Amino acid sequence: MTASATTVQDPIEQEPPRIEGARARGPLPVGRARTIALLSLFLASTMELLDNTIVNVALPTIETALGATASQLQWMVAAYPLAFAVGLITGSRLGDLVGRKRMFVLGLVGFTVLSAACGLAPSSEALVLFRALQGLASAAMIPQVLSSIQVMYAPHERAKAMGLFTGLAGTAAVAGPVVGALLTEADLFGWGWRSIFLVNVPVGVFAVVAALRWVPESVALSRPRLDPRGVTLLAGSLLAVLYPLTMGRELGWPAWVYAVMALGVVGLVTFVVAQRRTESAGREPLVALSLYRGRAFAAGSGVYTLMFAAMGSLFIAQTIYFQAGLGWSVLKAGLAGLPFALTTTVTAGLGVAVLGPRIGRRVLMLGGGVWAVGALVMAATVHGADASTSTWAFLPGLMVSGAGFGLMVAPVGAFTLADVPVEHAGSASGLFSTTGQLANAVGVAVIGTVFFSVVDGGTSRVPSELFGPAFEVALVIVAGLMVLAGGAARAFPAHAGLATAPVPTDD
Repeated sequence: MTASATTVQDPIEQEPPRIEGARARGPLPVGRARTIALLSLFLASTMELLDNTIVNVALPTIETALGATASQLQWMVAAYPLAFAVGLITGSRLGDLVGRKRMFVLGLVGFTVLSAACGLAPSSEALVLFRALQGLASAAMIPQVLSSIQVMYAPHERAKAMGLFTGLAGTAAVAGPVVGALLTEADLFGWGWRSIFLVNVPVGVFAVVAALRWVPESVALSRPRLDPRGVTLLAGSLLAVLYPLTMGRELGWPAWVYAVMALGVVGLVTFVVAQRRTESAGREPLVALSLYRGRAFAAGSGVYTLMFAAMGSLFIAQTIYFQAGLGWSVLKAGLAGLPFALTTTVTAGLGVAVLGPRIGRRVLMLGGGVWAVGALVMAATVHGADASTSTWAFLPGLMVSGAGFGLMVAPVGAFTLADVPVEHAGSASGLFSTTGQLANAVGVAVIGTVFFSVVDGGTSRVPSELFGPAFEVALVIVAGLMVLAGGAARAFPAHAGLATAPVPTDD
C-alpha cells in the first residue's frame, strides 16, 4: 500500500471541506486507514455507551454485596451521566484547544483505569465516587469522537457518519443490560458483578493502541477559552437540583431539600443569563446558546432530551421489577431485554437509511408513537403478571418499544447535527451529548424517585407486590414522554431528511 493510498500530504490545501474551521496536525487518513480510524473511535464509544447502562441489571446483586440503599443505587446509575454531562463541554473545549486525539487518548486511559477502580470498589460510596470520576474521563474522550468524525468526513458524507454514530449509541445503550447480565451470571474468575467493569480494561488497552496509530490529530482554528467559573456554576447548580431530588424520599423530604433545589434552579438561570451576556459581547461562551436559534438543533435537542430521560429511567425500573418483583435471576432479567435491543438495532438502520431520507421528521414522530404504544402494552402485561409469568408475555411490549426507540435514535442525531458548520462542531456535538446525558440523569432521579415512592407507599403489602404497580407508573410516564417527543419532532424543518448518497466504503 503506497503512502498516497493512506494519507493526504497537505490536507489543508487538498481537502478544505473536511477541515473548514479546524486544522489537522499531520495528514488525514483516507481509504482503509480512515475506516480503521473510525472503527477505533466507535470501539471506545461502544465501551463507554455500554458502561452507561451495563450497571442497571446488576443493581440487585450490588445491593446485596455492598449493602447499598435505594438512593445509593440511583446514584450508581445517575452519577456517571451527571458527571459526564457536566464535563462534556469543557472536554470539547480542551480538545479544540490542545488536540482532539490527545484528549481522546487521555480520556480513554482515565476511563480504563477508573473501570478497574469500579470493579475493585470496596463499598457503595466508593463505587458511586468512581462512577462519577469515570463519567468525567468519558467527558474528555467522547466529544473528540464526534469532532474527529467532522474533520475526517466531507460535508456530504457527514450526515450518514453521524447517523451511524447515534445509531451505535442507541444500540450499545440498550445492549448494556444484556451484556451486564451475561457477565454477572458468568462470574468470570469469581468476580461476579465486578466483571462488568473489569472487562473494560483489556478492551480499553486495545482501543488506546488503535487510537495512537490511526486517529488523526486536529485542533480548532480559533483558540477557545476555558471557563472554570461557568463550569463550577453549572456543576454546582445541577448537583443542587439532583442530589436532594434523589435523596429526598429517603430523608422524608425535609424543608432544606426544597430550598437547595430552588437554589439550584436559580443557579441554572444565572448560568444561562451569563452565557447569553458572554455571547452577546462577542466572546465565546461555554454553552453556545445561539445554536438553539437553529430550528433543527433546537428541535433535535428537545427530542433527544425526552428520549434519554425515558430510556435511563425505564432501564433501572425494569431491571428492579424483573428481579425484585418477579424474582428472576440476573441472567433471565438481562436476556428479557434482548428483544428490545435486537429490534432497536434493526429499526435504527431502517430509520436512518430508508425512512429518514424519504419521510424526514415524520420518522421521529412515528418512532415516538410506536414507543408510546409499546410502553402501554408493557404496562398492561405488567398489570396481570406474577412470579409464574413467562418471559414470552413481555415480548410484544419489548419489541414494539424497541422498534420505536430504534426509529428515533439514529435519525435524530443526523437531523440535528447535519447542518451545523464544522467550526461549531465541537460545541454542537458536546452540547448535544450533554443534553442526552443530563436527560438520563434527570430521568433516573425523577422517575426513579416516583418508582421507589410507590414501592414505599404500600404499607399493607409486601414490597415484591409493589414493584409491579411502581413499574406500571413508570411505563405510563414513559408513554407520555414519547407522545411529547413526537410532538417536539414537528418543530424540525419540513424538509428534514438524510442525504441519499451512501457513506464511502473506503475499500
